[in-house]
Amino acid sequence: MSRYVIGVDGGGTRTGAVLLEVDAGDPERAKELARTEGRSAVADATEPGRAASAVADACRDVARLAEVDLPVDVVWAGLAGAGREAARSAVELELGRTGVARVARVGTDVLAAFQDAFGDGPGVLLVAGTGSIAWGRAEDGREGRVGGWGHHIGDEGSGYAIGVEALRRVARDADGRGPATNLRTVILAHLDLEVADDLVPWFSTVPRAQVAALAPLVAAAASEGDAAAREILDHAVEELERHVLAVLENLGPWERTPTVALAGGLLRPGRTVRSSLEAALARDRVRLLERELDPAMGAGRLACAVAT
Repeated sequence: MSRYVIGVDGGGTRTGAVLLEVDAGDPERAKELARTEGRSAVADATEPGRAASAVADACRDVARLAEVDLPVDVVWAGLAGAGREAARSAVELELGRTGVARVARVGTDVLAAFQDAFGDGPGVLLVAGTGSIAWGRAEDGREGRVGGWGHHIGDEGSGYAIGVEALRRVARDADGRGPATNLRTVILAHLDLEVADDLVPWFSTVPRAQVAALAPLVAAAASEGDAAAREILDHAVEELERHVLAVLENLGPWERTPTVALAGGLLRPGRTVRSSLEAALARDRVRLLERELDPAMGAGRLACAVAT
């Protein structure tokens, strides 16, 4: 008899969901039936219903595509922000109330991506999207993280950090207390704003994901020779490199050089930050996982484990 589970990968920009059919007689076998993407889902203890609603909508969409009736047996949602127990448990409670699954589990987006990369084995994962965090598991089972402190005091090297620094460079340019940068023209045009002063009310009202969405503009300006943009990206790469090296040091010594996996919107293949980071880690003699990760499938495998 088959069982149906849904794995969800939610972050500050988007939420991906995959529906799997699990063979109860052979739990190792799971067939993907459908995938979908929806709006962002970030765990927040003060507004747990928002993330739960986004996850539930993604579950409904993927179930409709797969022509599977809800509730499914299990949904396992890996969400940004779920590393804080208050936020995780609050969203899990709200998700259970939506009725999309008989069993609802919420964990971190990092755990979902790590599951896809390494399963139960050792390794190091760096995630950089709207925020940033590195997480690892040693050969003896010890686990540890670096980063993940949130945008107020952390998230170095993230898309949000890049966006904020770009806005600072624009402000300095406008004041005449910093070098001129084409970021001023590019960002104002992109946001359809008239003058740099308009950035203040814009920044105070938009979600973090929209600030992080400025990162591709910075990358484009850097490729065209803008010195300020290049400095911003170089600093972001240095910060992300430090994340990885700190995890390797904290969980060492290693009998075998561990593999490092890269995930998150900022580190998708072909992105400028990823290419520069790969070069930096190569100089550090760090071995990288060569395939692109599928965090939604990692969440799906965690859902399979709960179901079986």
